[in-house]
Amino acid sequence: MLEWLTGTLAGKYLVVFFASMVPVMELRGAIPIGAGLGLPLIPTILTCVAGNLVPVPFVIIFVRGVFDWMRHRGRALGKIVAKLEDKALSKRELLDKYSLFGLYVLVAIPLPGTGAWTGSLVAAMFGIPWRRAFFPVAAGVVTAGVIIGVLTGGVSALI
Repeated sequence: MLEWLTGTLAGKYLVVFFASMVPVMELRGAIPIGAGLGLPLIPTILTCVAGNLVPVPFVIIFVRGVFDWMRHRGRALGKIVAKLEDKALSKRELLDKYSLFGLYVLVAIPLPGTGAWTGSLVAAMFGIPWRRAFFPVAAGVVTAGVIIGVLTGGVSALI
């Protein structure tokens, strides 16, 4: 299946689009995958930004309900929820100090534990409506995409 997808140009773009939706990997992993598949950098960045933004409103709107459901389905799921909530709440200082700009920074800096999923989770935990949170998260995704694109392009040029 993967070989079939990566055998066509459209398939390669689908791979990076869907890879950029995956939590933790997001576009930070998908852009280098696109480069590895031989895709041009700018269209790859744009594809990954689009893919990375797809889950954002859904996470912000539904994550609290999903967490409540998970808490009532077993101790192991409850522990996962507690860990994710603790991670989101650990960003309180950043959000209190810088408000929505803090949300942007949280998403824009391409480090472990940051990104659109984390930013969306933080927005949900602090009750920021998705329409208010979407722009800072989207701007952060674009910034992270440019940073990773520059780093990927620089690395590709060296090889």
